[in-house]
Amino acid sequence: MGRYFGTDGVRGVANENLSVNIAFKIGEYLGHTYVGQNIIIGSDTRVSKDMFLSALCAGITSRGANAYCTGVISTPGISYLTKNKDFKAGIMISASHNPYYDNGIKCFNDQGEKIDATLEASLEDYIDGNITLPDYSRETIGKVVNYQDSIQEYLDHVCSTIQLDLSSYNIAIDCANGSSSQLIGPLLDHLNIQYEIIDNKPDGYNINVDCGSTHLNNLSDFIKKNTKSFDLGLAFDGDADRVLAVDATGQPVDGDLIMYICGRYLKEVGLLHKDTIVTTIMSNIGLYKALDENNIKYEKTAVGDKYVYECLKNEGLSLGGEQSGHIIFNDYANTGDGMLSGLQLLQALKYFDKTLQQMCEEVTIYPQLLENVKVTDKDKVLNSPVLQEEVKAIEAELHGNGRVLLRPSGTEPLIRVMVEASTDEACAKYVKRMVDIIHTLV
Repeated sequence: MGRYFGTDGVRGVANENLSVNIAFKIGEYLGHTYVGQNIIIGSDTRVSKDMFLSALCAGITSRGANAYCTGVISTPGISYLTKNKDFKAGIMISASHNPYYDNGIKCFNDQGEKIDATLEASLEDYIDGNITLPDYSRETIGKVVNYQDSIQEYLDHVCSTIQLDLSSYNIAIDCANGSSSQLIGPLLDHLNIQYEIIDNKPDGYNINVDCGSTHLNNLSDFIKKNTKSFDLGLAFDGDADRVLAVDATGQPVDGDLIMYICGRYLKEVGLLHKDTIVTTIMSNIGLYKALDENNIKYEKTAVGDKYVYECLKNEGLSLGGEQSGHIIFNDYANTGDGMLSGLQLLQALKYFDKTLQQMCEEVTIYPQLLENVKVTDKDKVLNSPVLQEEVKAIEAELHGNGRVLLRPSGTEPLIRVMVEASTDEACAKYVKRMVDIIHTLV
């Protein structure tokens, strides 16, 4: 973690710890780095997007680069256009699933990947005044270009990943009043999919409010109460880089289950490279057991789609993701893409000629319980022999039908204790045992 950059760009409360001055300096430094070149910028729907866009454009153009502005778009849309339209860098203004008062600045390199640690460190040094740029010059002034028409090229790309006829489906969509509000309709129309959309009227303040992938009950209730019969529902987050689902009965379907279904499909059609899926350490043990039964291998990374993508790229793999719905189809995208993933899920169901409920029944999801424990020294606690012995003891008692996971928070003085077991009662019992020991160590 850097001083400003986390695993997903710079993020903070708009006008407080994330200021227009920070945005301007990011724009300045990128404009200086890519003087005479083009940088693409998009945003989600939150109210602070305009001031950050203005600051970034001012910084970029003041140093002689050009800012191409798409308007409202998804994060994967910016990633795709950065790579495929030969931009030197891409910027997405979004705080993803966070409330409207937060915002963020996500930066991409010319391959549509998150920028490397070296450039992040240089940006942070410039923000803090540790780097000096040349004086302004009348010879180095860039321009701002309206680039909204490019969004259709991204949508065409997403549609091109679908090979089967999906016109028999009728689905419900929750746009979280975010980026997908303006994008998903044209996609589904092109594929002749029937649909109804909720939470697609952004006002700058209602993004992610009791809706979208972080509040699945909203979509679930809509499906249960609607007189129409839906095959399933898809819920996106604010910048549409993640998706979760609900089945025809309103039952939630998380990223693990979506990866299982899509992984099985890709293996069947010969597109699951090395027959391997990339997960994070938080994926459910039930997913691993189901993958084992289908002779699908798996890798495990630290939590964060950044680490999933690194593994996919380094190992030459095609599918990976997180429980939260960040799912990366590496043959088509460099980042999680909620709309692309949702369509791939439909395609997999079509291929197997099964409902979402039927496919999910193939996986037994184990209960998980997570508790955060405040500590003063995370390393001391995690390296405690007493704590490590307790982990071994509990996992021996679980006999392979559960596990204990301890990990430090990246931003707070917390140890996250997660237990997975066959029952909620067992999870609660073992979490308490772990927490009680940690309390003796702090």
